Amino acid sequence: MTDLTLYHNPRCSKSRGALELLEARGLTPNIVRYLETPPSAAELHSLLGKLGIGARQLLRTGEDEYKELNLADGSLSEAQLIEAMVAHPRLIERPILIAGDKAVIGRPPEKVLELLA
Repeated sequence: MTDLTLYHNPRCSKSRGALELLEARGLTPNIVRYLETPPSAAELHSLLGKLGIGARQLLRTGEDEYKELNLADGSLSEAQLIEAMVAHPRLIERPILIAGDKAVIGRPPEKVLELLA
């Protein structure tokens, strides 16, 4: 099986649930605690490519930073949204499982199992 990487926040129930699902199948992903070690803009760009989505779809719209930075502004570019996530990693949706050149957002946590099929 391809190496697995999980962008993980241990304080998030969805993230913990995704990790538990993987471990229950005997899988031990590489854990990236992205709040402690935020991804670079290049890493986020690569991640978005693996997810097949735009930066706006990776944003957590309920976070205070989303409102404070006026990220709902539709005129903001992909680069501006990515830079906001680099500077404020709480804005990044979680959990994210990466397997090779594919990735999935684990909401609900069972979505991570799609990459294992």
